[in-house]
Amino acid sequence: MAEYKTTPTRNLALELVRVTEAAAMAAGRFMGRGDKIAADQAAVDAMRLMLNFIEMDGVIVIGEGEKDEAPMLYNGEHVGTGSPPQTDLAVDPIDGTRPVAFGLPNAIATVAVAPRGTMFDPGPFVYMHKIAVGPEAKGKIDIEAPVEVNLRAIAKAKGKDLRDLTAVILDRPRHKDLVAEVRRLGVRIRLIPDGDVAGALMTAWPDSGIDVLLGIGGTPEGVLAACALRAMGGEIQGKLYARNEDELRRGREMGYDFNKVLTMDDLVNSDDVFFAATGITNGELLEGVKYMGNGIRTHSLVVRGLTGTVREIIATHRPEKLERISAVKY
Repeated sequence: MAEYKTTPTRNLALELVRVTEAAAMAAGRFMGRGDKIAADQAAVDAMRLMLNFIEMDGVIVIGEGEKDEAPMLYNGEHVGTGSPPQTDLAVDPIDGTRPVAFGLPNAIATVAVAPRGTMFDPGPFVYMHKIAVGPEAKGKIDIEAPVEVNLRAIAKAKGKDLRDLTAVILDRPRHKDLVAEVRRLGVRIRLIPDGDVAGALMTAWPDSGIDVLLGIGGTPEGVLAACALRAMGGEIQGKLYARNEDELRRGREMGYDFNKVLTMDDLVNSDDVFFAATGITNGELLEGVKYMGNGIRTHSLVVRGLTGTVREIIATHRPEKLERISAVKY
């Protein structure tokens, strides 16, 4: 396990939820308005402001926005007050910018924190093969095994027939063969337009009805999901995915191994991890932001790795009061 100078033993997750609440409330105003860049900018501004109030010496290892040239909290950016503990951060102010822009489900604001030097840095390689499951199927999956072998192992671990399983898969042309194979096996499929952090977390959320996440998705989102699933008792495995020969060549020159299976310990090598997510649009995992006459209602998930504690937090915020003390427009 990587060594680090100070251990963030206080429950940072309870401070991080204020960060994701702020990002969700700021982004939620743009739901269905067709402008994902404006939504992301609002979420980034709110998240950066709130992160800088937290007592920590944080460095963003997993930033957002580089894939689609959106405004970003960039890799290497320092956040927090600068005082101990020293931490790595993974952030995604909006996991699912398109769902926010077009009023689709399962958009969330997310942030994870771990001790300095414990998070996987994917560099410029933004896609990876993934398989994620909840606690019942932990230790039963192998990303290098055929899809059928994994699905049968998950079904056995959960005491289900194959036809009772539900797999969540990003709705992308690259998954045509995967979807066909899962359908051939009689497994139910929940296709999602975006948001595979939420998709991975659903596998460990009892009421979601999701048993497994499959397919190629974002590498940053994989690290975020690993932080949460480590605390929730689930598992994710990944392998970096090169989109073309040039990317494969560059990766090898930089020392990345596209054949290596990335385990939970590779993605985040500490149990002292914290994760928070707040719903922006309604989904199986979290309810979206609701704007009411007497305030704004948010629904959040907060997890702490050391204790395995998982909290749901439902909060009502008073924007007229918040805006007296905050530069963020809610």
